[in-house]
Amino acid sequence: MSQDKPRIDPRILRTRKLLKDAFVDLSQEMEIEKITVNRIAERATINRVTFYLHYRDIPDMLEKMAEEMIEDIKNVLHHKPLNLDSVKDKSSWVLIKLLEHIADNAKFYKVVLGSKRTPIFTDRLHEMLSKAVTLRVEKDPFISKAGIQKDIAIWHGSAALIGTIVAWLRNDLPYTPQYLAEQFLLLIDPSYFMD
Repeated sequence: MSQDKPRIDPRILRTRKLLKDAFVDLSQEMEIEKITVNRIAERATINRVTFYLHYRDIPDMLEKMAEEMIEDIKNVLHHKPLNLDSVKDKSSWVLIKLLEHIADNAKFYKVVLGSKRTPIFTDRLHEMLSKAVTLRVEKDPFISKAGIQKDIAIWHGSAALIGTIVAWLRNDLPYTPQYLAEQFLLLIDPSYFMD
């Protein structure tokens, strides 16, 4: 018997989306420190009491939005096709899906990742990507053969990916997710040049 997560009332999801969208819109217009619960509620066309039914305060809202962001990314990456044969194909597929998700939600990600004003989102994404990079580093025989410390390889891999994504967002996504993934993978894996 599988244990599925309990379904959340669609009204709750709709209200949280309104609040999230209101926060994103406001953060494009003003400094985050100037955003108030009143402004968010007014922009979301709800009352303050409704805001407090969902969040304790703005930091709590940001915390929950960061958790939802990571959950959304994990859900996107969870559905892998079965016919990927090589590590190169799997890495490419995962990176393309991540970048497509970010491109599809560019307005949100430009605000939360492309700005230095909300580090909680970048920190959470860095934490998630560090775990993914750790799994890759653990399986990569080149790392130990080359005498590279695993923690340094993990720092480098996750920071390079976060930095690339942030720069891509700040420059208004000048490349497709597929092209960016291809270019990024060429940079991190020299063996791709030897096909």
